[in-house]
Amino acid sequence: MFNKLGPGVLVAAAFIGPGTITACTIAGIGFGYELLWAMLLSILATIILQEMSARVGVITQKGLAEVIREQLEVSWLRYFVMGTILSAIVIGNTAYEAGNISGATLGLQVLMGENYTSIYPWIIGFIAFLLLYLGSYKTLEKVFISLVLLMSVSFLVTAILTKPDIKEVLAGLLIPIIPKNSLINIIALVGTTVVPYNLFLHASLVREKWNSKDDLPSVRRDTFLSIGLGGLISIAIIISAAAISSTEVKDALDLAKGLEPLYGQSAKYLMGIGLFAAGITSAITAPLAAAYVASSCFGWNAKTTDLRFRIVWMVVLFIGVITLSFGMRPIAIIQFAQVANGLLLPIIGIILIWIVNKASVLGNFKNSIWLNISAFIIIILVMALGAKSILNVFGIV
Repeated sequence: MFNKLGPGVLVAAAFIGPGTITACTIAGIGFGYELLWAMLLSILATIILQEMSARVGVITQKGLAEVIREQLEVSWLRYFVMGTILSAIVIGNTAYEAGNISGATLGLQVLMGENYTSIYPWIIGFIAFLLLYLGSYKTLEKVFISLVLLMSVSFLVTAILTKPDIKEVLAGLLIPIIPKNSLINIIALVGTTVVPYNLFLHASLVREKWNSKDDLPSVRRDTFLSIGLGGLISIAIIISAAAISSTEVKDALDLAKGLEPLYGQSAKYLMGIGLFAAGITSAITAPLAAAYVASSCFGWNAKTTDLRFRIVWMVVLFIGVITLSFGMRPIAIIQFAQVANGLLLPIIGIILIWIVNKASVLGNFKNSIWLNISAFIIIILVMALGAKSILNVFGIV
């Protein structure tokens, strides 16, 4: 099992974080199974984009940011794109890290009680630090496979406990419906699944496991299986949340408490375990992605043991723990990160399609026409998402 799965698991673990769990919970509470199709669409879009990114990484044996830097020959455009990438990924992940650690903290609150809440962020930070500092790529891979499997069991069993109507679930998955006042929720489901930094993370990670074009079938299988499993977890959370009639559920912690009277302690603790696993995986992948992107943008070509690589993820992790521990919320930085990510997603999507169609980069492994058609449809969706994200920051919509 460990040999067949790889970097795709880290990508799946990265997008199943506190934000995804909250978005899925709110969607399930507010609209039942009606928005399951939006999650299914998000997963298909993620698989297509991540496969292209992983293909670039395994064929070129370079990070995505490094390939983009080489292919953009116009200097001002190259500086603009690389600056946007650095801002959105490094600064953005620093701003979001407190939220990632907060998710794992909520999981600990469910499992251990709320008496030591102030200590929990430091516990999560220490665990993340040890795994990043002492763990090799192979170690991280095994840890993440274990955590994703733990999440899968936790959320899937919770969904089964709620005894969902299978016909209604299938209808929600296959029949697109946009209920009144659901557009923001649909955008949230897509936005927490199609994540810009995962494109860079995936291209860098595949080089740690595979180094030949002959490995491409393994790369694709890993991508389809891992992200598909991640999508199944998200769907299970929506199904679980749909069982709660209360409108006071705002996040996964409330969902865990809400499930307890209906389905007993087991549902509560299963949700707590899943939330803890989701939070800690995102708390590790965000600093890791920031370090990989900085390495590619500055041309360090650094290994995970390189001091510069370690300094980047240490800073991201430390700031996340500090801001959460002292109750700080750097609104301006978070808003800047949201704008940068809103810009980055469509820009990188367009550049990625351009790169995977260049024979000089991928040779015979460039995109097929059907893959291009699918990718352009996704880009239109991504552009709408990016525009909505930017407008939302300024309070226009």
